[in-house]
Amino acid sequence: MFLNFGFISISILLLLLISAFRILREYERGVIFMLGRFYKVKGPGLIIVIPLIQQMVRVDLRTVVMDVPTQDVISRDNVSIKVNAVVYFRVIDPEKAIIQVENFYDATSQLAQTTLRSVLGQHELDEMLAERERLNIDIQTSLDEQTDAWGIKVANVEIKHVDLDERMVKAIAKQAEAERTRRAKVIHAEGELQAAEKLMQAAKVLAEQPGAIQLRYMQTLTDIAGDKSSTIVFPVDLLKGFK
Repeated sequence: MFLNFGFISISILLLLLISAFRILREYERGVIFMLGRFYKVKGPGLIIVIPLIQQMVRVDLRTVVMDVPTQDVISRDNVSIKVNAVVYFRVIDPEKAIIQVENFYDATSQLAQTTLRSVLGQHELDEMLAERERLNIDIQTSLDEQTDAWGIKVANVEIKHVDLDERMVKAIAKQAEAERTRRAKVIHAEGELQAAEKLMQAAKVLAEQPGAIQLRYMQTLTDIAGDKSSTIVFPVDLLKGFK
């Protein structure tokens, strides 16, 4: 009976001794608590955790890719759209990530959703479609400032999709068509203006040299001489000039 009790005691001591040794990978850290109070951050490699006195919480330091669910956003010009994004973040301070917030992953996810709606709601639809890079930076900066107290670094935010209502898609198509028509008219008007200016300059040059108009007229006759159906009319003033 006594021998059995001694064997059991030795076995328990061996198990406690073995359980005191922990191995942390290169990307892991262990937040150690001693009797409920924070002690230190250990790792990576082989560490010792005193059983029954110390407890360890593992923290992964690798970059986490988090998908932000689709959010209903109303732009500044009162357009309803659906937007989703992806957030890249990592833990840089394991102590804060464990002590300052209950679950840093869920907290970051919820904060990313609210920040996405808040930032995009301050911009118009055209900005969301044409200036995604600037909006990504605005969201990333705002999110990083708020998660700094949790020991989390937001490295990047990317808006993936901006989904519009079918009626809004048709309205944008009409707007784009009208814009192309406007540009075509402006280009045509600018061409007419430039042509008029060149004709005015040519008229001034021809007016300074009376013989130049006759030479120009002869050049025009040469251009149309190949068409047999054309009727060539000589102005009387031109014939007088040749005399």
